Amino acid sequence: MTEGGPLPVLYRDERLAVVCKPAGLMVHASRLAGGEADFAADRLRAQFGMPVHVLHRLDRATSGCLLLAFDRDTASALGRAWMAHAVEKDYWAICRGWPAQPAFVVDHPLDGGPGKPHKKPAQTAFEVLATCELPLPSAGFPTSRYAWLRARPCTGRFRQIRRHLKHISHHLIGDSSHGDGRHNRHFRMLGIHRMLLHARRLAFLHPQTGARIEVIAPVDAEFERALALFGPRPPVDLV
Repeated sequence: MTEGGPLPVLYRDERLAVVCKPAGLMVHASRLAGGEADFAADRLRAQFGMPVHVLHRLDRATSGCLLLAFDRDTASALGRAWMAHAVEKDYWAICRGWPAQPAFVVDHPLDGGPGKPHKKPAQTAFEVLATCELPLPSAGFPTSRYAWLRARPCTGRFRQIRRHLKHISHHLIGDSSHGDGRHNRHFRMLGIHRMLLHARRLAFLHPQTGARIEVIAPVDAEFERALALFGPRPPVDLV
């Protein structure tokens, strides 16, 4: 029995699917789950009525594209593509401050999370999509500045985007573990309570046909409310 309802399907064929995971839902049971009983993997098995192989994880608080396979051969092929960095992954993030450059790379080793102290190379490419300045006092200034970023992780370390943003002091908004509490409170005052990280896009070659698959996940209403702070969106949505 699953706790919640079905997840929106963004792409599906007989071998694989991409769904949109909502913020607040864990992908799998883990030692971080506590007393949680509702997991995306369980919902998906019930939703599709068959075994599913989830190819990657998204943090509980992160929304967006989640890739899964319906058979072991497809899962193995997609797993090899993932490990070979042949799957394109774009995230949207909103952070505090305005980065000094419109595009930049954070190259900073990260450990594997709790109980995994060994650090490994980690790189994330960032691009500034828009900036805004809000009349919210912070750190002695009468206003607060924020940036809407596209993030493309080149590696897949534990909470990589969140920790890389902390490393450069452009903390992710809504991140209770690695963020800045003052700015998180600002957004809660605006009615935005979620962590503002969204797995926006996946692109890869279909392991059976070789066709290029590109999937875009829409943001939820709360994330959309945060994006509205940056002014009118362009006629053609940013990918």
